[in-house]
Amino acid sequence: MADLFAKLGAWNWLILSVVLMAIETFAPGVFMLWLGLAALIVGLLSFGVAWSWQAQIIIFAALSVAMVPLWRYYSGRNASPTDKPFLNKRAEGLIGRVFMLEKPIVDGIGTVRIDDTIWRVSGPDAPSGSRVKIIHADGASLRVEPA
Repeated sequence: MADLFAKLGAWNWLILSVVLMAIETFAPGVFMLWLGLAALIVGLLSFGVAWSWQAQIIIFAALSVAMVPLWRYYSGRNASPTDKPFLNKRAEGLIGRVFMLEKPIVDGIGTVRIDDTIWRVSGPDAPSGSRVKIIHADGASLRVEPA
């Protein structure tokens, strides 16, 4: 096994780079891409620098550990604006809207029908048919106040 590591060279890193980037195409998530890029950098540097396999693995690990968080930081700061900010946060998109109670709020719990879904609501007691405004979303439960 030590012989395998001792013979690590530029071509091994370039092949690893291609394999990691190919995995990225089949399992997208922009994670393997950065590991593949780290392997590519180590491979290209290995053409010009004669270094031990330990140094190659340390450089690969350091580049991998550095690139993934840097990308996450960069992509989070440069996210493109969207016309559907609540696409996967439906409950948050309901905040501020007014609906009629389907079932009365008794002891702080009731329901409201929104489109084709019945939502659990919490708030001050109110009779069925009352208009309530959604003030907070917590998972599949909404907090309301009288409108």
